[in-house]
Amino acid sequence: MTDFTKIRAQKEGSVLHLRLSYPERRNAIGPQMVNELLHALDEAAADREVRVVVLSGEGKAFCAGGDFAQMTSAPGDSNAPSLAPKGDYADLLLAMVRTKKPIVAKVHGAAMGGGLGLVAASTLVVASTEAEFGTPEILVGLFPMMIMAVLARLVPRRRLLEMMLLGERLSAVAAKDIGLVNQVVTPEALDAAVVALCAKLSAKSPMTMQLGLRAFADQDTLPLEQALPMLRDRLAECLSTDDAREGLTAFLEKRLPRFTGT
Repeated sequence: MTDFTKIRAQKEGSVLHLRLSYPERRNAIGPQMVNELLHALDEAAADREVRVVVLSGEGKAFCAGGDFAQMTSAPGDSNAPSLAPKGDYADLLLAMVRTKKPIVAKVHGAAMGGGLGLVAASTLVVASTEAEFGTPEILVGLFPMMIMAVLARLVPRRRLLEMMLLGERLSAVAAKDIGLVNQVVTPEALDAAVVALCAKLSAKSPMTMQLGLRAFADQDTLPLEQALPMLRDRLAECLSTDDAREGLTAFLEKRLPRFTGT
């Protein structure tokens, strides 16, 4: 795994932990962090050992939002390792939404603005009761333009407009109520809850997971008359895999499947 400066990457078995590591700025996200996350996600996609990616933040916040000081900067700086530019924040959100491996956001503190975008673009979200979520951009004369696209796929229309127009902050429980969060646990239980979720995800067929996530992303913007034929074809593709044959055989033989990822 590449050495990064604004994030930390650590593999633990089948789980790759990506930690936003800019605590002095509450993990504010700028071009360099975006570029490092894009590189890390590409490396995770290519690593057959990685089944799940966990995204978290160091320090008190998950991610306080955009790093205004870097918004006009190019990816990287003179003290950073030489990484080829891979894209901007919009490219990062798209890469997360179209991931081949599930991304679990582990949110222990504030996830605001661009940080909320990372949460919304993740596959699943586990949050501490001390976490907060919000779209405060309008309070400084901006609007959450890019994160609107991923939030609109999760949050009811008028509730989202209310959030964005008022710059509202939500508790973890309120975020769960509107579909932004899957689980809310106490701070002490957060690590264990994420470990348990990753274990369940890692036990599933990685090939089936990849096919399913790709199909989910592809059908997301299609009308029903186009989505159903496409998904019929994707089911046939899934049935042709070794993992599907193993899973069905194991079911009939009343044993646990032994998935190979093919």
